[in-house]
Amino acid sequence: MTFTYETRTAKDGAVTYSKTITTGRDPLTGKRRQKRLSAKTVRELKRLWAAELKRIEDGDYIEPSKTTFGEYLTHWLATYARHNVRPTTYRSYEQLIRLHIAPALGAVPLQKLTPMQLQAFYADKLERGRLDGRPGGLSARTVLPMHAVIREALQQALRWQLVAGNVADAVEPPRAKRAQVAAWAPDDVTRFLDAADGDTYAPIWLVALATGMRRGELLGLQWADIDLARSELQVRRSLVEVDGKPVFQEPKTASGRRKVALSAATVDALRAHRTRQLERRLALGAAWRDLDLVFATADGGPIVPANLFRAFRRIVARAGVPPITFHALRHTHATLLLREGIHAKIVSERLGHANIGITLDTYSHVLPDMQRDAADSIDRALRGA
Repeated sequence: MTFTYETRTAKDGAVTYSKTITTGRDPLTGKRRQKRLSAKTVRELKRLWAAELKRIEDGDYIEPSKTTFGEYLTHWLATYARHNVRPTTYRSYEQLIRLHIAPALGAVPLQKLTPMQLQAFYADKLERGRLDGRPGGLSARTVLPMHAVIREALQQALRWQLVAGNVADAVEPPRAKRAQVAAWAPDDVTRFLDAADGDTYAPIWLVALATGMRRGELLGLQWADIDLARSELQVRRSLVEVDGKPVFQEPKTASGRRKVALSAATVDALRAHRTRQLERRLALGAAWRDLDLVFATADGGPIVPANLFRAFRRIVARAGVPPITFHALRHTHATLLLREGIHAKIVSERLGHANIGITLDTYSHVLPDMQRDAADSIDRALRGA
């Protein structure tokens, strides 16, 4: 095969040999990418040409690009994140990029982004990253998700062969201190449930405390998911708000899709709740929204989370118990079970944690008491032996 090339003669008579090589297509634009090789001899040009072909075949070639980090992130959000992550996750990605990452790093060429620039970005956010005009920085727990987004976006750029490596892997991300979870003592739970007796959302409070289900899982629960005869329910979906609209979505992990056993008191409460809901459905007739939701509005529609939170805070104040978040009802469920001696593996399964390590790490504050109980138990066992 004839090796074709172009020649160019300078004013001083020097001859330059060049060849244009196609290196593929730009993943962002779809256009063909070409590179021009130049040398003073045909032999040297052939050597450069062969080396470039080998790099392309080996997957080591990265075409120089002027694409900025901000332009890449916009493309990544539209073509990758929008179709590969949950709607709520996509919205958080978009907000972090729009409000924090793009204003600081968007103008930097993607291929020239360095670990030092990322480290300086995190430091700046920790020191003076507030957007409300007040002095001071953001917490490590707030900055850490920015690192996660940047790293995930750059990892995809690496797969698309836009960068030679993921510079986020060379950065030390902020270290977020794990806050001790808040939870109620048994007496607090009793006072809260007494104060909630007769409340519209009373069945939700009970099921939340009795199962440890997340808010979205409770609001997305359908009667088809519950087997009262077997005293169990299946967690199959969550109900979340995306741009002000209710959206059903599947659990994030396989462990999130789980079976939860119900106590006798919980089954009785759900039976009574089912009867009241059926009576209301018959009274409304065609006006009833048949979504099969266990916990619904007066017409059968999805409950707005903000309304649920307001009702929760009102009952907490009425009961005079320590103020906690709605999510802390889940922590209360786990803490009570662990203090009752239920194995952490069972608690982990009820909560839908990906592994028991998450459970032990989250509720490590309960373990010292359990360690003392274990020490007392081994004494009794040894004396008995």
